[in-house]
Amino acid sequence: MRPLHAMNELIAIVDDEPDIVALVSLHLKRAGFRPEGFSEAKSFLDSLEKRVPDLVLLDLMLPDIDGLEVCKLLRRKEEWTSIPVIMVTARGEEGDKVLGLELGADDYITKPFSAKELVARVKSVLRRRAGPPESKPVDIGGFLSLDPEKYEVRVQGRKVDLTATEFRILKLLASKKGWVFTRDQILDDLWGHEKIVLDRTVDVHIRNLREKLGPKAARIIKNIRGVGYKLEP
Repeated sequence: MRPLHAMNELIAIVDDEPDIVALVSLHLKRAGFRPEGFSEAKSFLDSLEKRVPDLVLLDLMLPDIDGLEVCKLLRRKEEWTSIPVIMVTARGEEGDKVLGLELGADDYITKPFSAKELVARVKSVLRRRAGPPESKPVDIGGFLSLDPEKYEVRVQGRKVDLTATEFRILKLLASKKGWVFTRDQILDDLWGHEKIVLDRTVDVHIRNLREKLGPKAARIIKNIRGVGYKLEP
């Protein structure tokens, strides 16, 4: 696995406010990224046929297609489903943030935001996506396999497309089968000291993970009431 930022990552900024795109682009360039701005959803989606970004900063209130719908489209297509998405929203209500996470966003940030915080979030999500140089595939219960090198999960031979966050949670639980991880421990693994997230974030990602893995695999992710989660094949 190559070190983070070795490839000058392409960051798509989908926002209809030119000032925000310019400001965010400036700070991302200074941090070593390659930003590309889009003022509407359609032009961004069209661009995906030519090149796939390493991360998307997605505004929810776009002039043509709602950002939540864009996120749905990204998660439906196999070639795009693993692209990390940070939702950028002026909607500060918890329900909107939870809905974004349920649709597959990896993180969110609320307007107005500091450029420094935004860059930190981008680095954090990409760091989760890159992960440490772990190599050995993990077999879970004889029907679920996880390959950290290929960033691939299979259930009874069927490939399951997970977001970066879902993959990291499953990998953490699989690292110590039968061990109970608290929600705080899971959040620490995902965000470290940079975590500024909802209490419900872990539960939302676990629910999405169970749905994608299917009934048999979902049953091995146990909820320990009031504590956290464990993997018990």
